[in-house]
Amino acid sequence: MSQVNTNTQQVDKPTLYKSIAILASMFFVFGFVSWVNAILIPYFKISCELNHFQSYFVTLAFYIAYFVMAIPSGILLKKLGFKKGILVGYMFMSLGAFTFVPAALTREYFIFLIGLFSIGTGLAILQTAANPLVTIIGPIDSAARRMSIMGICNKFAGIISPLVFAAVVFKSTDAALFELIESGMHT
Repeated sequence: MSQVNTNTQQVDKPTLYKSIAILASMFFVFGFVSWVNAILIPYFKISCELNHFQSYFVTLAFYIAYFVMAIPSGILLKKLGFKKGILVGYMFMSLGAFTFVPAALTREYFIFLIGLFSIGTGLAILQTAANPLVTIIGPIDSAARRMSIMGICNKFAGIISPLVFAAVVFKSTDAALFELIESGMHT
């Protein structure tokens, strides 16, 4: 079996490719969740009866988590390690997603924002863990190539996430609603 010399140890090629595939799927998830975030704004605006200013707290709640949680994520990963840190990141994302259920039932915008912050926190932890892993799983001379592949997976998710979201969420009755939003008649 062919071996690949990484920075610290020998890794066989099937293991390397499996690791790259797992990380690529993680980057796809990061991109998918991030790109769907912006699509949610019109729905929150309508369901929670928000003005334009209020509706953009969706983006703020999501991305402020990256700013607030960057250093704590690094500390967490130093204590737990990458694998356990990744699990914690996915748990935060799951918690945030499940928070949408009571938020939708009560139409409480603040609860949605808490859920979005939790999802953003999970992504901050995951990306803090995943980026270094991409560089250390294989030879250092191909680290840039692996990072490029991860970026492609992330952007590919950005391309298909609106299509998947539309297929799952949109109804034929939503077309008239979005025409009202675009015309500025629904505020």
